[in-house]
Amino acid sequence: MVDSLFQQTNYQASKVYLDAVHLRHEAIAANLANAETPNYKRVDLDTAFEQSFIHSLSNKNTSAFANLVPTVSRDENAKSNRADGNTVELEKEMLALNKNTLQQSFITDRISGTMARLELAITGRA
Repeated sequence: MVDSLFQQTNYQASKVYLDAVHLRHEAIAANLANAETPNYKRVDLDTAFEQSFIHSLSNKNTSAFANLVPTVSRDENAKSNRADGNTVELEKEMLALNKNTLQQSFITDRISGTMARLELAITGRA
């Protein structure tokens, strides 16, 4: 019973995605901290990870989630509108931070729900 809760596709995907959201939060924080650093290039979650995650999720391949490790890379799509070559846009970073915070809250609630079901199974009460 307990193993089946932790082997569900949704739970495995949520764990990996929570790691990715955490890493994206760190990337956004680095971008904000370097918003005034000359020639700093914006970083974000690697697009290859996102594509692999979506592929694994659509195939409901639980074992594939164990091999997914989120990484951060330079955002090649970010263009500099400034003379110093910095590619960070403060407004976009703040929007990304808000979106990321909502995603973290949602994923945390999903994982907490799994833990609540486990508690209910063990104790017989919520």
